[in-house]
Amino acid sequence: MGFASAWLNKNALFPEFIKEAPDNQTGIIIVVPAFNEPYITSLLECLKSCDEPDCQVEVLVVINAPSDASSESIRNNSVCKQNIEKWIGANNDRFLRIYYFNTGIAPVDDWGVGLARKSGMDEALRRFDKLGEPDGIIVSLDADCIVEKNYLTAFCNEFYKKKERKACSVYFEHPLTGNQFPGRLYDYIAQYELHLRYFVQGLRYSGFPYAFHTVGSALAVKALQYVKAGGMNRRQAGEDFYFIQKLAPLGGYFYLNSTTVFPSPRESYRVPFGTGVMMKKLMDDSGNRLLTYNTKAFSDLKNIFEIARKMYLADQAEVLDSYEVLPAGISFLTGKQEWNSKINEIQRNTSSFEAFMKRFFIWFNMFRIVKYLNNIHAATYSKVPVEESAGNMLAISGMKNIPKDIYELLIYYRRMEKGLTTTG
Repeated sequence: MGFASAWLNKNALFPEFIKEAPDNQTGIIIVVPAFNEPYITSLLECLKSCDEPDCQVEVLVVINAPSDASSESIRNNSVCKQNIEKWIGANNDRFLRIYYFNTGIAPVDDWGVGLARKSGMDEALRRFDKLGEPDGIIVSLDADCIVEKNYLTAFCNEFYKKKERKACSVYFEHPLTGNQFPGRLYDYIAQYELHLRYFVQGLRYSGFPYAFHTVGSALAVKALQYVKAGGMNRRQAGEDFYFIQKLAPLGGYFYLNSTTVFPSPRESYRVPFGTGVMMKKLMDDSGNRLLTYNTKAFSDLKNIFEIARKMYLADQAEVLDSYEVLPAGISFLTGKQEWNSKINEIQRNTSSFEAFMKRFFIWFNMFRIVKYLNNIHAATYSKVPVEESAGNMLAISGMKNIPKDIYELLIYYRRMEKGLTTTG
């Protein structure tokens, strides 16, 4: 019995898809959901052109379709399968093995990208289980992405070979120019990516310890950690967000910033929300501007977390009094009685400041933060254009001479995340 056999027997949706045994040197398995993706070989060519890592690599393409898939999408799934088979026949790469399996049309009612991703990641886990390789890397990627040439070597050298690292978000950049899409789409993807990066920087500014990007095409996890987190969830969208919220508090989560994933900015209605849906919404109205969270909301979160830090050694009276000085928006999440009882509970069950704060953020987690942000903007603050909020965040962090142009702001935020510069 392998390290994940019991978990797979209980939680995997499907029996084994791939009968061929994995190479003993396999260290990286890339999972790619593919629905209506006739041009899948562009990704395969990109992966083939990557620098060769010090381990074997597998790519598992999960061809799938929801129950309401159009006849054209089903035909494109067949084209996808045929193109993969042709590509495999014409390529015999020494370090890269390509596999695919077709789950068919919606074996369950709530089928979506989450279940497709789960099916592939469970299969990757099964293969690492066969190898007895709990440190094998399960990579989540999308069919419409391209990757940097050092993509595989970065995973191998900075993740697979480092025992203390357990899961990661991978640095990403959407294309900002080109001829593949209308010019307006590049303007909108710049706004959307700036929103994503502003959101993470706002969380960091507030003091939230698990401020990571949650992009499904830019994350990876070691096999055993995948089991510890309960595996990928079944959500039709947002599966990446929920999965990372389980992974990050387990420890060993980091940013893999030495390589880059380039997701597509294409429009899509295949999921209820996300990049493709946002692009479709913005493109439907040429006058649209992307609005995002007011910077004041992150300042309020910072205030909440600073007060929470003082509660480690607070007595009962101080805990009761602390609720009165919290930002008014706290009432959307918790009342005075719950705040008091939760702080007391955390105090009783921790013996160090670090343990106290870890337990606090397990309670005051990302789900609560998103709920807080949505409610506070419905009742108190107005959302503002993303470039305004992004500039304000830099200003309150101490930066001067702040760019005004969306593209310049985005480039600065990118550089900031890459570690090439800091605010101030």
